[in-house]
Amino acid sequence: MSEQLQHPFKPIVFKDTETLILGSFPSIKSFENNFYYAHPRNQFWKILEAVTHYPVNNRDQKLWLLKEAKLGLWDMIRVCSRNNSLDSSLENEEVNDIAGFLETHPSIKKVAFTGKKAQALFETHFSYLETEALYLPSPSSAYAKMPFEEKVKIYKEKLQ
Repeated sequence: MSEQLQHPFKPIVFKDTETLILGSFPSIKSFENNFYYAHPRNQFWKILEAVTHYPVNNRDQKLWLLKEAKLGLWDMIRVCSRNNSLDSSLENEEVNDIAGFLETHPSIKKVAFTGKKAQALFETHFSYLETEALYLPSPSSAYAKMPFEEKVKIYKEKLQ
């Protein structure tokens, strides 16, 4: 059994954030880089760059993109154990208090999920919330059956 891991960083949210994008739990690379979607093959930032036309060459540019696009970032899982970065290896999950977070951030009108695991956890624990929920295709390089261009098209449709 692997050790319990605590989520390593805070949500990224601004006073006018309208959509909160929820992943499952940070990858090992994200832990190492102390930032969301930090694995070099993860397409998240490149997808947002294609959708918004804002550059994502460094952390400041990524934060600026989120602020300008009124997007926030967080993850569904607060604590879990795992053997690798795949969602399928996550066990003993304890979820973040999404309901309380949305209550203290009333500008957030929608939640979006970057994977089936995050969506399933939300539906299990927070289906009673009346917040609009959107499913986005996983930006992970492990989800290769959908081409990059198709992911960009779906993100653009759902986030704008």
